[in-house]
Amino acid sequence: MDSWFSIFPRNKWLSIYVWIIFCLLPFFFIFRSSSPLEILIGITLMLLYFLSYMFSYKAKNGLVYMWVSFEIVINIVMTLLFGYVYLAIFTAFFIGNIRNPAGFYIIYGLHIAFTVGAIVAGFFIEIDLFLPQIHFILASVLGTVLLPFNLYYRNKQINLEGQLEHANERISELVVLEERERISRDLHDILGQKLSLIGLKSDLAGKLIFRDPKTAEKELQDIRQTASTALREVRELVADIRAAKLENELVRAKQMLQAAEMELIIEGNPSFGQIPAIIESVLSMCLKEAVTNVVKHSRGTACRITFEQLPNEYVLSVEDNGIGIVREGKLEPGSGLRGMRERLEFVNGSLHVEGEEGTKLTIRVPVVLTHIMKEVD
Repeated sequence: MDSWFSIFPRNKWLSIYVWIIFCLLPFFFIFRSSSPLEILIGITLMLLYFLSYMFSYKAKNGLVYMWVSFEIVINIVMTLLFGYVYLAIFTAFFIGNIRNPAGFYIIYGLHIAFTVGAIVAGFFIEIDLFLPQIHFILASVLGTVLLPFNLYYRNKQINLEGQLEHANERISELVVLEERERISRDLHDILGQKLSLIGLKSDLAGKLIFRDPKTAEKELQDIRQTASTALREVRELVADIRAAKLENELVRAKQMLQAAEMELIIEGNPSFGQIPAIIESVLSMCLKEAVTNVVKHSRGTACRITFEQLPNEYVLSVEDNGIGIVREGKLEPGSGLRGMRERLEFVNGSLHVEGEEGTKLTIRVPVVLTHIMKEVD
């Protein structure tokens, strides 16, 4: 309990001076008694109470409830003998810091019942002792009832805020890791094929350089052009690492489909409002992969791209009128969908494929995650 409690309770509306007054005030009630025996009993009870309070502060597990029970018993005796009910506020503060819900409600109920019962019994035993301070007693009872709930839920809120902070830190780490994996995948997609082509053409040029110099020269020109293309694409990737925009990716999709002599139909607005950069980057890379698949594999004549922002999710769909990628209920291999699913999994998105007559990819990303992602950005 050391991590969430202190001997002098900390509360924004109860300063340490108020708690010191509550510690000294019972001695006024004790010493106004005329009997030395009662004074001795009162001082002994106060010492026992503060010892129990200290031990309950240091105790763990079930021992906490034992020491709190001792405090409740001393509260009852002090109330009946001296009319001093204000130690109940100390005990109420401690109860409010109990984290176990079952333990909290059981001890809380017992404390309220015994405190109110002791006060009612005190009025019957010696009404002149309680009646002059009735307004203070009522205020103490009200504090005893409300204070534990206030502290219990405040501690619960602090605990949730700590968990959220830890989750945000974890998300930041995962964003970095996902970005590294994305860059690795993109570099592999961009450079893998072209470097392999450069290697093959280099071997071929080496074999033809003496037998057929003109063909070898042509192969060398192809190597140079392929290397230039790879360098340009790498530069584009580096430029887009920080934030890939849907609008920019849509421009590249238009160019690619135009080069493939395919009709492009755009529905909706790619400028999603209040979308975090990481989610827009994921959607942009998925759009790039989807359009590349359409050009390479669909054999279609038209492509429809739809942007839709719903109250609870972003929706992006890419549809073509080609041959489809589903054969006998199974996806054709090499469709590039695995990388898209890996990217979407990070933002809790989903990918739905319809591909028997033409192919339609529907991508959905929930809006609820964007509040966390904004903190990360």
